Amino acid sequence: MPALAAGILAVALVTMFLPPPAVASGFPATLTLERAFPLNQRVELDELKARDRVRHGRFLQSSVGVVDFPVEGTYDPYRVGLYFTRVLLGSPPKEFYVQIDTGSDVLWVSCGSCNGCPQSSGLHIPLNFFDPGSSSTASLISCSDQRCSLGVQSSDAGCSSQGNQCIYTFQYGDGSGTSGYYVSDLLNFDAIVGSSVTNSSASIVFGCSISQTGDLTKSDRAVDGIFGFGQQDMSVISQLSSQGITPKVFSHCLKGDGGGGGILVLGEIVEEDIVYSPLVPSQPHYNLNLQSISVNGKSLAIDPEVFATSTNRGTIVDSGTTLAYLAEEAYDPFVSAITEAVSQSVRPLLSKGTQCYLITSSVKGIFPTVSLNFAGGVSMNLKPEDYLLQQNSIGDAAVWCIGFQKIQGQGITILGDLVLKDKIFVYDLAGQRIGWANYDCSMSVNVSTRSSTGKSEFVNAGQLSESSSPRTVFYNKLIPGSIMALLVHLSLLYTSLFL
Repeated sequence: MPALAAGILAVALVTMFLPPPAVASGFPATLTLERAFPLNQRVELDELKARDRVRHGRFLQSSVGVVDFPVEGTYDPYRVGLYFTRVLLGSPPKEFYVQIDTGSDVLWVSCGSCNGCPQSSGLHIPLNFFDPGSSSTASLISCSDQRCSLGVQSSDAGCSSQGNQCIYTFQYGDGSGTSGYYVSDLLNFDAIVGSSVTNSSASIVFGCSISQTGDLTKSDRAVDGIFGFGQQDMSVISQLSSQGITPKVFSHCLKGDGGGGGILVLGEIVEEDIVYSPLVPSQPHYNLNLQSISVNGKSLAIDPEVFATSTNRGTIVDSGTTLAYLAEEAYDPFVSAITEAVSQSVRPLLSKGTQCYLITSSVKGIFPTVSLNFAGGVSMNLKPEDYLLQQNSIGDAAVWCIGFQKIQGQGITILGDLVLKDKIFVYDLAGQRIGWANYDCSMSVNVSTRSSTGKSEFVNAGQLSESSSPRTVFYNKLIPGSIMALLVHLSLLYTSLFL
């Protein structure tokens, strides 16, 4: 989520705002998740990395003391894309396109009279503005509201010096930012109850943006806002869980090939091959304990302390980052091992400092399997397409380059979409663990939640019906049950790549 993403952790500042003019349950529910790609737009790898750097700069303003990353790389022919979903807010419901961000907590959308908010989008989607005065169920959040107090504790909220109003200001490392106030209103969704889909709603607190600066003002990749999936109390997943509407777990399966697609679920995808590793406790991001890296089963000579979590080290799972980034001390051993494994089959070459390979056949069967080994004795096995990017062609040969980038001078490892695609990922916040499994994300998945009887029951989330409207989502196959699970389904138009 390049220039559009909200930072993984933004610092809430107390700022003065003028106040604007003045629930139901049922889950799993459905939203429509899309991945969009600006048509006919080619982007240099330098720009992809620069956009990742912009995103990282945003969460680097957090209290963990991480710094911005330098940019390096080579040109890349991919088109730039991002993941976003539709949400329906207010009464009557109004549709907003919001970017999916596992690295921030708050759901916020652009509001009326916004200063700097884009008026149009190069993603070919309509942009809307939320107006609390036009929703019969909207109300402002005061400083004395307990929900505001929770936001203050997690640095997601502040209190204005006038009007007793709960506000936020998120300042990002690239100089961009957004400011606004919090409102309470209905999130409307389609809930799966048994074998049927019903309209449901829940009261949530979300941000109403009245000012945007920097890259957030640009229209080329503009959406209506950001949908934060972080762990703090202000996140929608935490709010719905505290109301007993959804379990405190969400999952996604992002399809990586040209057909696009995938599934995002507020609930637990159940698949027998899923393995789990514990989250590092007391971290603002989704940090895992990466212990080693293996290439073709051979562990690389990297000091485990390189991956240990501290104020400026650690491994973060971030669906908002397009590429993948390795701590500086791990990068060269990783690239050297890949090059050594394929030296007899391909022609290595450097392109603007990035290791590339000239290949006349498929990368499958030539390039090795890479294993990221985590705490709990589990591994994430990467296919060549999970660590390589096809750049261009020279005659009849294709140029493939290492997709992992070096984080020069820093010890942070970030697993972005390059690694996360074509896998089920389960973010079990209640159990403080993350699970994954390689999976064909064009297939349906089973989603588990607990019914009122306390038993685990399942629904089956398949592909969306092509005739489904954005407001009424039906799934091809459902297993009867008495529970509901919030299902967010992807409908991708694929012609490119990034957040």
